[in-house]
Amino acid sequence: MKTYNNLFDKIISFSNLLLASQKTQKGKRFKDGIALFNLNLEKELIKLQKELQEMTYHHGEYRDFFVYDPKRRLISAAPYRDRVVHHALCNIIEPIFNKAFIYDSYANRKEKGTHAAINRYTEFAGKNKYVLQCDIQKYFQSVNHEILLEIISKKITCVKTLWLIREIINTRCDENYFFYFENDDLFSPFEKKKGIPIGNLTSQFFANVYLNGFDHFIKETIKCPYIRYVDDFVVFGNDKEQLHEVKNQMDIYLASLRLKLHERKCRIYQIKDGLNFLGYRIFPEYRLLKKDNILRMKRKLKKLSHQYKHGSISLDKIHQSIQSWIGHASHADTYNLRSKLLGSVAFQRGATRGASRGFMEQQSGERPMR
Repeated sequence: MKTYNNLFDKIISFSNLLLASQKTQKGKRFKDGIALFNLNLEKELIKLQKELQEMTYHHGEYRDFFVYDPKRRLISAAPYRDRVVHHALCNIIEPIFNKAFIYDSYANRKEKGTHAAINRYTEFAGKNKYVLQCDIQKYFQSVNHEILLEIISKKITCVKTLWLIREIINTRCDENYFFYFENDDLFSPFEKKKGIPIGNLTSQFFANVYLNGFDHFIKETIKCPYIRYVDDFVVFGNDKEQLHEVKNQMDIYLASLRLKLHERKCRIYQIKDGLNFLGYRIFPEYRLLKKDNILRMKRKLKKLSHQYKHGSISLDKIHQSIQSWIGHASHADTYNLRSKLLGSVAFQRGATRGASRGFMEQQSGERPMR
């Protein structure tokens, strides 16, 4: 395996820190903390560079909050200057690891994403009868720090880079979930340092690194068609009993990473019956949006209409929000659904009226689907 040294100077170079700050502020530059940092950008970056050079840099405290779309999740936001460091690190080391990732790992990678993943699903579904769908229990909360660092150090041998990675990883530990495995005892140290915060750029990257060996195990040892998006993955086959055995082998491998499958969410389905995957209900010949996605959009349209009526949002902002959903929905057979849903709401403020018809007019050249 090729290893990489002497990376730290590239990570903390002024040009890389400047690029990292530009990436970090994308779409957020007018927020107070970011605006203040940018007001003295050169001074702040030089100060940050000096702390990194002297290895006196310490990661700041996270700001925690919950989101409820589609389920309740704890998100941890790092201070802005630390997010600049996250980007600076990933700018240099992500391309190194990306070369080793399998083709069918789709989360947080350029030219991948959910839509590429569901297209690949449809491709595999046409050649197989069954699909095993799995989910890892409390994945981000369970990532073991020492195991992650061991995986990274097999490729990155730069001592200072490993120091920075450790500083980022060890800033947050999750002590709310404890899983015990065979041969553990009451004094087992493995559960003491675990968990990476959802919301970090580095956490998204580390999540792919942590399961990269598992990806290769499925593809090269078990040799099954396989797709992974973070901790949600599917394995295809034509023999149901074989897929049960695949799951048993997965359990054994994941235990070596101190991970457990979510038993209630691991099931084998007939492909012809359809599967809920990455926000869609996917059948061999067509796709539908999941019902909860439709319900959320109905509520969102109602909220946007109310906000526009009271002058707290512009039509441009409404357009951006709806266009994002149209982009997602258009990857399923939803033409009639979109026409009905978007045609049912209007945005009115006094004498000014902006009907949702304009959003559907952009689809007028689109061929009607299911």
